[in-house]
Amino acid sequence: PDVNPGNCWAFRGSQGFAVIRLSSPIRPTAVTLEHIPKNLSPQGTIPSAPKDFAVYGLKEEREEEGALLGQFMYNHDGDPIQTFYLKGEDLGTFQLVELRILSNWGHPEYTCIYRFRVHGE
Repeated sequence: PDVNPGNCWAFRGSQGFAVIRLSSPIRPTAVTLEHIPKNLSPQGTIPSAPKDFAVYGLKEEREEEGALLGQFMYNHDGDPIQTFYLKGEDLGTFQLVELRILSNWGHPEYTCIYRFRVHGE
């Protein structure tokens, strides 16, 4: 509901994933990932922010591996709300989108995501 420090979806370690079911199938065009800015962190750093991540589109839940829509890096020195444009225009529509976090900015115990949004048509 808010982006106060600690009000995040946290998972253990530096790798994890979430699959989001959209209300209807769309052609995803971009995703937005949000973390708190460094100046809101009590330590002045955000090592729990995601670093490298990939986005996949899935047509149905039973799919083992979705279609890769893009691989990106969240810039922990950049704006806290970052939008990344996907390459999957010609791949059709998807009802499920997987966010796969591949690494974080150095926190040994957990990774935090404050908001993840999917944009599309």
